[in-house]
Amino acid sequence: MLPGNYMKTKNRYSFLKVFWVVFGLYVLGLLIGVLVLSFTPKPEMQSQKLFSLASLLQQVIGILYSSVFFYYTLNYFHTYFVQRRSFVHFLRLSALAAVFSMLYHFGVYQILPDFESRHKLTFAMKVFSFSFSTLFYICLSLLIAYLTNLRDDQKQRRILEEQKMQLEMEKSQANLNFLKAQINPHFLHNTLNFLYAKSLPYSPELSEGILTLSDIMRYALSDGNTKDGKALLKDEIEHVRNVIKINQLRYSNSLTVTFQVNGVINGAMIIPFVLITIVENAFKHGDLKSKEQPIEVLLSIDNDYLFFSCRNKKKTGPKELSTGLGLDNIKKRLDLAYDKNYSLVIRDEADLYTTELTINKL
Repeated sequence: MLPGNYMKTKNRYSFLKVFWVVFGLYVLGLLIGVLVLSFTPKPEMQSQKLFSLASLLQQVIGILYSSVFFYYTLNYFHTYFVQRRSFVHFLRLSALAAVFSMLYHFGVYQILPDFESRHKLTFAMKVFSFSFSTLFYICLSLLIAYLTNLRDDQKQRRILEEQKMQLEMEKSQANLNFLKAQINPHFLHNTLNFLYAKSLPYSPELSEGILTLSDIMRYALSDGNTKDGKALLKDEIEHVRNVIKINQLRYSNSLTVTFQVNGVINGAMIIPFVLITIVENAFKHGDLKSKEQPIEVLLSIDNDYLFFSCRNKKKTGPKELSTGLGLDNIKKRLDLAYDKNYSLVIRDEADLYTTELTINKL
């Protein structure tokens, strides 16, 4: 019975791989033997002995024996190295391998005595020859298993070090982003408030734009507007209105944009910045001044059911570069938040671009 629980994990060495390596070594040994015989007296007679039926049968049996021997000993030794087994386990396996090897050698010697010189060997010489061969096989198997385990350990350590370094880099970047988030929002908000106060006596339109921009930035940069990763829908709608308003101010209120809200909002919540990403995409790539095809934004809500659509006429002439990261990002966020309870449909027609978001359960 083999020692221990054999390989609860996958074998490190497959039998086919071991077999083909052993087969290749036997073929190489055979070629070397042929080369050596070519330099001996009467090479034809020696070659006949080398390629006799008994000799070839012995080679085939030897290949199978060596394959089985190395397959089990390599996998066991490697497992013991991985599991940090005691010396007793290695000694016990070596003893079993030695018994198996000695039985093989004596059995083959008795069944296939193909060379006459073998009959001239004394019992002590036979034991010494077989013992040396067995010891060589066991030591070779131990060495290969140890070197493989050493290489695997080094590879694993290298992977862990790379992962640790990557985590350190990500941690450093996260800390940097956190510091930026702590400094920039306060600085920007305070600056906008200062500019608003200074602009009031000079331009009501300018001061209104600064105040609107301040509201937009405060909402976008504040973490206090979310709960469990979601924000109040009424705040999201107000954010959309502010973005539309700031764009109107940029273009002297000449944009053709409609925003219609249907239904009772109450305390409905939604993951933040999804609706605004869709609307900003329309402002970025749409024809903002087409009176025939204005930007149409519609939101309808009925209890937990929400439907949001945004349609715009495509801009003619040079197009702004787009990475598509905005829509990809909201798709991933919607997947995480709503799983299969939503649909995002994008219709890219010749002149119109329509985005429709349906959430079946907010």
